[in-house]
Amino acid sequence: MIDRLAFIKANTKALPVPSVPQITLYQADDATALWQMTEADLAQHLLPPPFWAFAWSGGQALAKYVLETPEIVAGKTVLDLACGSGMVGIAAALAGAAQVICNDIDPYCEASVHLNAGLNQCQITFLGGDLLTAGLPDVEVILAGDIAYERPMAEAMLTVLRTEVAKGKAVYIGDPHRTYFPKSGLTRCADYEITTSADLEDKPVKPATVWRLEP
Repeated sequence: MIDRLAFIKANTKALPVPSVPQITLYQADDATALWQMTEADLAQHLLPPPFWAFAWSGGQALAKYVLETPEIVAGKTVLDLACGSGMVGIAAALAGAAQVICNDIDPYCEASVHLNAGLNQCQITFLGGDLLTAGLPDVEVILAGDIAYERPMAEAMLTVLRTEVAKGKAVYIGDPHRTYFPKSGLTRCADYEITTSADLEDKPVKPATVWRLEP
């Protein structure tokens, strides 16, 4: 059994998030090396790609927006859906959310969220598993960054999130203008130029937008 906390500490460094320096995360400083190691050396453990090790541009934009407009989460219950490192959930906690739940299907994300919450002195609850199938917890605000990498995932996410909006939930999404992101049913909240890694994206500074999903 791999010690997930030890693995993360051994293969990442605690660094400020490039475009949201108020938040510190355990991040891979060599994206390619960690990705290759995960594929080559840890395939026997059936690990998914280490999305938890990077500050993705859509998530950075959403975290930045939450910190700039804390009233959208302050005093509210918040879900960071498909949380990865927990960056967006941490932003919500720092902005005064009453309760923050982070969710991801990858058990390594639980360890990552635990470590990163500690770095930022936040209280975060982790809820594992596929909530698109199991159902989302009853929260007031849902935050989702970088959910449109692939068409099936984008469509599944948006179907569930639109259902939540219809129930009266507020849903905010951060996205760096990916191909499968929807073109309608959204209100633009903010635009950012996000510093990212050229190992992850096609350029070191990438435009990203925060949207509010409408009924």
